[in-house]
Amino acid sequence: MAAKKTTETKTAAPKTAAQPAAPKAAPKPQAPKKPMGNPGSEGSRDNPWTLTTPPGTSEFEAFRDEGADALVIRVGKTELRYHLRCIDDLCAMLKAHGDWMALGGADEQKPAPDGSVEAWARSGGNPVGGWYGTKKGLRGRFGVYVPPVLEVLGLAEVEHNPKNNRMRVV
Repeated sequence: MAAKKTTETKTAAPKTAAQPAAPKAAPKPQAPKKPMGNPGSEGSRDNPWTLTTPPGTSEFEAFRDEGADALVIRVGKTELRYHLRCIDDLCAMLKAHGDWMALGGADEQKPAPDGSVEAWARSGGNPVGGWYGTKKGLRGRFGVYVPPVLEVLGLAEVEHNPKNNRMRVV
């Protein structure tokens, strides 16, 4: 025996006068990003800063080696060294630039994106006249490891997106 189909008639709700749309809430201001590190440490060999790369994907240690006039970055067992003056020089350059600047981190063997922090750190036009990295083969990645140091020192603001991060002086 076949089941009997039933049809229901749906009635529309009675029409009322058009009500104005609720006003849209203003977008919430985003909380300022906190430095991705431990600002309480002093940044010495015995008490280094533990930082993360701008995307937050890798952790590394950084400290000032005043005796060698170097900013030392330790990634696992590898040590990268940059001229210590890079901190002050980068701040001065960012202040003169006056706006956000792409980080453009790249290995030494790869070209740095034009107009980026990485390109500036390799340029003959910077205050050291070339690479801030002091050891051939480990001179790149300035745009990856130095900006978080400036951030933990309270000298710069760094974006923490998965890609295409930028920084500016505060």
